[in-house]
Formats: sequence, C-alpha cells, structure tokens
Amino acid sequence: MTLEQTLPICIAGHWRLGHGERYASRYPATGEPVAWLNAANLNDVEEAVQGAHQAFLHSGWAQRKPHERASVLYRIAALIRERGEELAQLQRQDNGKPIGETRALVASAAGTFQFFAAACETLEETITPSRGDFVTMSVYEPMGVVAAITPWNSPIASEAQKVAPALAAGNAVVIKPAEITPLLALQLARICEDAGLPKGLVSVLPGKGSVLGDALVQHPLIKRVSFTGGTRTGKHIAHIAAEKMMPVSLELGGKSPTIVLDDADLDHAVAGVLYGIFSSSGEACIAGSRLFVARSLYEPFMERLVAGAATLRLGDPADETTQMGPLISASHRESVERYVALGLAEGGTVRLGGQRPVGGIYDNGYFFPPTIIEGLTNSQQTCQEEIFGPVLVAMPFDDEAELIEQANDSLYALAAGIWTGDYKRAWALGRKIQAGTVWINTYKQFSISTPFGGWRDSGLGREKGRLGIVQYMEQKSLYWGMNEQPLAWASGHQGVAS
Repeated sequence: MTLEQTLPICIAGHWRLGHGERYASRYPATGEPVAWLNAANLNDVEEAVQGAHQAFLHSGWAQRKPHERASVLYRIAALIRERGEELAQLQRQDNGKPIGETRALVASAAGTFQFFAAACETLEETITPSRGDFVTMSVYEPMGVVAAITPWNSPIASEAQKVAPALAAGNAVVIKPAEITPLLALQLARICEDAGLPKGLVSVLPGKGSVLGDALVQHPLIKRVSFTGGTRTGKHIAHIAAEKMMPVSLELGGKSPTIVLDDADLDHAVAGVLYGIFSSSGEACIAGSRLFVARSLYEPFMERLVAGAATLRLGDPADETTQMGPLISASHRESVERYVALGLAEGGTVRLGGQRPVGGIYDNGYFFPPTIIEGLTNSQQTCQEEIFGPVLVAMPFDDEAELIEQANDSLYALAAGIWTGDYKRAWALGRKIQAGTVWINTYKQFSISTPFGGWRDSGLGREKGRLGIVQYMEQKSLYWGMNEQPLAWASGHQGVAS
C-alpha cells in the first residue's frame, strides 16, 4: 500500500474504510504523514458494538474452555514477537518514541498476552465454606462487550493491558485508540485474527475521543470501560458509568514525587531520577516530575543531576543511540512551553533547558530538551499540575515530616520513588506516601504480574496482576441444596436461618 492510499479499519470483523473524515498519522520527528485513514463515525460505533455483541453471543468464544481461549492468546503473543521489529518501527513512526523504547513496549505487549493466557487457564473458581445444608460456589463469567480506550503515549502496550484480560475472560472488545496514534491498535486486531480469534470479537475505532469514546461509554451494550488518559476525561466517563451502574477502571494523571534522602547512593539516585522524568520525553503518567532532595545533599546532588541531564541524547527516534525523541505534537509542545513560562512567572529559575532546540531535525520535529526548574514551592501551580513533558521541578526539604506532607499534597496519587540506603526508612516512608505504586531505589519498572493504578484523581481500579482477568468478569454465587428434608418453613415447621 502506498502512502497516498487510505488504510482500512476493523469494524466487527470487516476491514473497510471508516465513514468519518480522512486524516493522517504523522511522524512527530518530522511532522510528515506516516499513513492516512478515515476516522470512524457514530454509525461505525454502532456497527462495531452490535457486531461485537453478536460475536459474543454466537462465536462460541465465551463458551470455550479456559485452556482453549488461552491457546489463542499464546498465539497472539507469539505473533507479536514474530512481527516485533515491524511493530516497533511502526510505533516509532506513529508516536515518535525512540526505537529502543518501542521495542521494549512491543515485547511488553507480547508478555502481557502470554501472562493472561496463563492466568486464563489457571484461574480457579471457589467452593466456599458451607454455612448450612448446602454447598456454595463462587464462579466467574464474562460480561459481554467491553470498551478499551487507550492513550497515545504507549500504543500496543496499553492496548494489550486491556485487550488481553478482556479476551481471556471471554468478552468481545471494542478498542478506541488515541486519535493521533491509531496504527498499532489496527495491527493488533490483524494479529488477533491471524491467531484464530473469531471475527467480530475485536474492533478498532480511530477518531476523536470526544465523539467516539463518548458514544462507546454511553452505549447500553458496553458492559465495562477501561480507560487510560486525562483526569478530566476520566471523570466524565465515571459520571456516565455511574448512571449506567457500569464498572470502570480509570488510569489517569500523575504528579509523582521522587525523593532523595540524605543516605542515598548518588549514582543510583541520579540515574533513577533522570530515567523517571526524562525517559519517554516525560510523556508518562508515572513520570517522577516533583523532586524532593534532603537539603544537606541538595546542591551536590543537583550538580550531578544537571550534568547527567545535559548529556542525554535528544534526537532522531530511528537512531539506536537516541534517549529522548520528540513530543507527540506541536500543540503539546506549546503546552509544555506554557508551563515552563508559568514556572518562571511564579518565581522559579531554569537550571537546565527550557527552550526548544533549533537546527537540523529539530526545526521540523516537535522536540523539547530536558528541563529542570528550581526555586518553587510545592503549592505553586507548576508543582501541582501535570505537565506531561520533560520538565522536572526540584525542591529541598528539611525533615521527613515536612517531606511527607508535601509529597502527599497533590490531587494525584499515582506513583512515587524513594532513594535511601536504609531499608527501615524506606519501609516507613513508603507506607506513609499516598500512591498506587512506590518504587524504592529504582523507578519506572513494571511487571504485568503486579497490580497497577492510582488513588484520588489518578484513577479508580487496577490493571495487571493475576486477578486482573476477573475485572472483566461478573462474579456469581451458586448454592447446591443438600438437605434431606424439604425446607422447614414451607412444611409448617420452624427453622432458624443463620
């Protein structure tokens, strides 16, 4: 297919053009189109959901034995690995991440399908302790059609974290990828079909989230929504879900504190703080964007941190040595620049970076350098709002009571990092910090086997973990009567319930 041609999208098992407007997926490093496709429209949403419902009812997928569903998920994992380099290069073009990072995300997606295949075929139902003349059981059954609404910063990995457990549970899935990064979701749908998943169980709806996502969430046949994205949109979804009495999982924003205590190993702490905020060009919900350093250590630590940040390689995502690629779009870079200007207006000073680079590839792509701002207090707007870019605010602290108060003084509570040589201090501080994930002497490490999610404005519910599969299932209790005589009440005899 040539660049001028328009990619088909996947609607209820059929590959055809969307009925919405034609638009381009653009390479953030150059601004040039990677592919053209027609967005889905509301008619496509209806067709996808109705088709998914019919596939759920009639394909036999929900009725397959768990090990039979697992075998398809294992094949999906194998095909992702087999096509790994192609997928990684496509994601590099779709959202501008360095090729090393996109390879890791593709590998993560394969691992996710493998993990939930194993979780599927080993999920145990329970015979619960008897409280009478009956045997009680707790079982799980699929919900029906679920919606997976995914962000632009980590395509395929985010899709896998939602699609794999939903399919393992026996559901059908409608994927709504971010408008500007649709290509990996479409490839995943192809892989699912090639692996033998019945047609119609996966659809992909590229286009505006405010239109398509809203229609999906409100659709009466959608039984669950898993959303990763902005807090404002997440709250809107939660309101709709409340009206429907529909469960949701919402992985939203963050303004995560990363903490360097006075006994930290500086080599590990500097490397971890740099990775925590500047990898992925800071476009990560768990980015360690608020840095608290013990005052006695502050200046020597900052000197090493600034020196390390200055050596990070910002450039072409196709270059194997690149550590930071461009931001996702021109408008997003402008948003990051506005936050830097706000930090200066609030009295901060830029210790490093703060201005877009110029010359060569920088003139066409949406690049922004590692930026470190000092001189602000935690209560100021720059320290409270999610920037979603390579901007770190650094602040000294004097004692741990002050530190805990400031670290927890945020609407967000997604993640945190602690750097210390004392495991007892790490334990005590880690339990007092309010966050869904706390990293100790490391940062931004993930395991599909470990639940992930946030508190407060960082979201609801959890993804990942062995029990992540039951988030996409309904729990049912079964009672098996074992009494020899008819129920006493109906026979006119007194009985006592307990």
